[in-house]
Amino acid sequence: MTRKNIIIIGAAGRDFHNFNTCFRDNEAYRVVAFTAAQIPDIDGRKYPHQLAGKLYPDGIPIHPEEQLPRLIRELEVDTCVFSYSDLPYQKVMNIGAIVNATGANFTLLGTHDTMITSTKPVISVCAVRTGCGKSQTSRRVIELLMKKGLRVVAVRHPMPYGDLVAQKVQRFAAIEDLSLHQCTVEEMEEYEPHVVRGNVIYAGVDYEAILRSAENDPRGCDVILWDGGNNDFPFYKSDLTIGVVDPHRAGHELSYYPGEVVLRISDAVVINKMDSAAPEGIQMVRENIARVNPGATVIDGASPIRVDNPDVIRGKRVLVVEDGPTLTHGEMKIGAGVVAARKFGAAELVDPRPYTVGRLTETFRIYPGIGTLLPAMGYGKEQLKDLETTINGTDCDSVVIGTPIDLNRLIHIRKPNTRVYYDLQEIGEPTLEGVLNDFIEKNKIA
Repeated sequence: MTRKNIIIIGAAGRDFHNFNTCFRDNEAYRVVAFTAAQIPDIDGRKYPHQLAGKLYPDGIPIHPEEQLPRLIRELEVDTCVFSYSDLPYQKVMNIGAIVNATGANFTLLGTHDTMITSTKPVISVCAVRTGCGKSQTSRRVIELLMKKGLRVVAVRHPMPYGDLVAQKVQRFAAIEDLSLHQCTVEEMEEYEPHVVRGNVIYAGVDYEAILRSAENDPRGCDVILWDGGNNDFPFYKSDLTIGVVDPHRAGHELSYYPGEVVLRISDAVVINKMDSAAPEGIQMVRENIARVNPGATVIDGASPIRVDNPDVIRGKRVLVVEDGPTLTHGEMKIGAGVVAARKFGAAELVDPRPYTVGRLTETFRIYPGIGTLLPAMGYGKEQLKDLETTINGTDCDSVVIGTPIDLNRLIHIRKPNTRVYYDLQEIGEPTLEGVLNDFIEKNKIA
């Protein structure tokens, strides 16, 4: 039998999972390369042989996505498997057209072939775009379950940007674990809010090995909580899927891949940020949910904010620092920091672009629509230093930190600054607690 040559098009996450679940030990196929996009410094590496399995003793090379046509021709590729998230349909099909025009098939893998079955009940929290509010929804779900005496172990969508072998299975149970695993800012933003609340979170590369470790966590496990990334659908078969939508980007729930998949498979849908969104956006999202998933339970929600010190904002010219991925491939023009600046009376939002250095200047070149906000990019020491230099060099009175973590712990900010905090707050009925009560009863969880 002639093996089919495969390229997996990805961004260091779903691509590795699709390989592990569908291709690693499959002698019908030969994965000849990965391509990489969205994440800096991923291309030029290899998916290591220790993770790739016996069919790949030399590992698998990772190339920049822009080399895709050449790779298809030179490696005689039969099929390209698209395996990353948060792209508009137009962009997905642009890539499909490039693949088809170069002679290869273009494939999207679905839920049946890529979801792993757990021995524990699984709740998944996903979203239709990056930055909808998955994190605060996950925190709210865990808080409610823990109040019922249940031991919850969270598993986060992958962000493996370092040593992939060392990151095969990662467990975070204390702040010190973030340094132990040499986490990037993006990783800290997702892991730290869990560990400071007293629950364990896993992540890494091999999500079957991660799942088995989570099921047998030393602290015990009654429920697995899948904490999704970007707008991807779960890696695990779920007993309850909760999708989060954002009325600030109304219509995106039906025009981005694979966000619409998330919307269609969700048992409950949270309409978040209703406290800051326009009524017409809320109504559009509500109508779209009813159109494609009429059986879903719809929960109205808000993300009210608070800050450490409003006086740092009031009447001041402020630099707002927001979560990086939300502003870049999430395409948001507003985040928690901007909402806080407006709420507490900032005199002006200072444009950071004249003051950016190094990799941050490059980020604004790649994503010119970010505007008068500063993304907290920190994929490595160089980017963290650029972030510190840019903040301290910006002509502003103070800094509003809208990221989920305390940047002062990572960089030295010489200007007055204050953090923004936000949590999910349900509005009226139905509620997440009601949905979770049904989940507990259905799954007979003691």
